[in-house]
Amino acid sequence: MQVLVLNCGSSSVKFRVADATAARATTLASGVIERVDDHEAAVREAIGRARAGRGVTRIDAVGHRVVHGGPRFAGAAPIDDDVVAAIEALNPLAPLHNAPSLAGIRAARAALPGVPMVAAFDTAFHATMPARAAGYAIPRDLAARHGVRRFGFHGLAYRSVVAGWTRASGARVASSRLVALHLGSGCSAAAIEGGRSVDTSMGFTPLEGLVMGTRSGDVDPAIVPYLGARDGATAGEVVALLNQRSGLLGVSGTSADMRDLLAREGHDADARLAVEMFCHRVRKYLGAYLAVLGGADAVLFSGGIGEHQAAVRERVCAGFEWCGLVLDRARNAAAGDGARRISADGARLAAWVVPADEESVIVEDVVACLGGGPAR
Repeated sequence: MQVLVLNCGSSSVKFRVADATAARATTLASGVIERVDDHEAAVREAIGRARAGRGVTRIDAVGHRVVHGGPRFAGAAPIDDDVVAAIEALNPLAPLHNAPSLAGIRAARAALPGVPMVAAFDTAFHATMPARAAGYAIPRDLAARHGVRRFGFHGLAYRSVVAGWTRASGARVASSRLVALHLGSGCSAAAIEGGRSVDTSMGFTPLEGLVMGTRSGDVDPAIVPYLGARDGATAGEVVALLNQRSGLLGVSGTSADMRDLLAREGHDADARLAVEMFCHRVRKYLGAYLAVLGGADAVLFSGGIGEHQAAVRERVCAGFEWCGLVLDRARNAAAGDGARRISADGARLAAWVVPADEESVIVEDVVACLGGGPAR
């Protein structure tokens, strides 16, 4: 089975074709289309480039990353009109994410008629969270009536990171306790026990939790009506501000890119404050999830910032010697491609950089849903 994976972001489309006939799927073609304004056109281009890849003889199935699956989807699902309608109904909860995925699904179904397709959901990984972590402390009948709960996101990335750490460390996932920190333009933390999510920082939408590129993360909900009343804005406009003009961009006033802010923090107080707030929030969640798990075997860094910014990793881990988390500076500075341990020899709590590989997890979901091969 040759599987095309489409990962539609807010301004990019990643694609990969994998041969899933072997025990470990092998990549036949891959690429990314950036600065996307029209996702349907970008997906058509991606399909054309994928078909031209060396070794690509056919496309037997397509897997789509979908960020928000709501309460209905606790696992991947074969795509039909009913599933498309259900994903579309969730657009208000993830407007920056589900809409590009839907555009990709529409374009792929038009370009590849009759080819079976599967939706793999970021929220599905967190369906295992216990009620004490998944619920909000609001009236239970109100929450039940409107489906309000903490869903969590980045689940495909977390699945791949746990698998990557298990392969690299030789540890048994069934007995592991992990704090995973997925730090990129969007950021989240997760407490993972035995390979299952028991808590995570994102909630009903991807806005909750850590400071992100343009998203505020945790705020007092009373801020929404307060700013609305004083600026003459609707609740929707304030939420848009918290999603699109806050986070690193809002604090620094100049950039949502951690690379820019680290380069400028020596002479730009606002850039320095943005970096400090970012690292402080990550440290809060790291400490909280160590408490939730009663200790951990490893802290895992992934995402564009988590994988590539040694300075951020060092600041996040500084001061955690009390629980046995001690970085090796040389290892941390040298971490590059592939899973790498960055903690010091003898550290009671290990730290690793493990690149996320959402596309491989999506291939696994396609095979599991369609029964087309042994990839796992």
